[in-house]
Amino acid sequence: MQTTMAENKNTKQPEKAVKNQDFDLQASADRASDFYSKNKNVINIALLAFVLGFGGYFAYKRFVKAPAEEKAQVAIFQAQNFFAADSLSKALNGDGNNYGFLQVIDKYGSTKAGNLARYYAGVCHVRLGEFQKGIDQLKQFSSTDIVISSIANGLIGDAYMELNNAADAVSFYKKAGASDNEITSPMYLMRAGLALEKANKPDEAIAVYQQIKQKYPRTNEGREMEKYLARLGVVK
Repeated sequence: MQTTMAENKNTKQPEKAVKNQDFDLQASADRASDFYSKNKNVINIALLAFVLGFGGYFAYKRFVKAPAEEKAQVAIFQAQNFFAADSLSKALNGDGNNYGFLQVIDKYGSTKAGNLARYYAGVCHVRLGEFQKGIDQLKQFSSTDIVISSIANGLIGDAYMELNNAADAVSFYKKAGASDNEITSPMYLMRAGLALEKANKPDEAIAVYQQIKQKYPRTNEGREMEKYLARLGVVK
């Protein structure tokens, strides 16, 4: 009899636990419903904003950004032809019928072609002797290609040298050299060294020349470094 009572007692406890759990779940549901009722306007607006934002992003990419990219590619084509023919003024400003790089930047500046137009425009300005304009355009250009990025920074350095601003020139030459490739790095580091010599900073120039000698010994610049170092009093 005692066993039966114990069994009955044990079998009733889970039922009580289930009832308590049901009660708690129901209470939670009631609280959630009450919260929604009081705040449904805010919640609905937030959900609508999320849906519109999510859908709007893809709609923007498909119906706005993609067509703009295509139009920009067409617009920049003739400007690139002018550039290749060394018609720098037309490349920058167009010929009245076709866009130049400046018009491409103005109309399609947020596209990939617009970004590339900034690079071309910067080169044109520098080659035309409009150094500050070239600097302004090139500073807004960006590229994940280390060589192109290095050339852009090196060209900014060249423009600063033309403006007799050796300090900023050195900064951008070193930035160009930091890309760490044998195509452009030793060339721009060497220009940094020459700019430092011109600024009467021989110790800093020596450090740059030694860097070239150690990191890029097989390049033309690397093979020339003994001569430049000897000129500054550093001999083997």
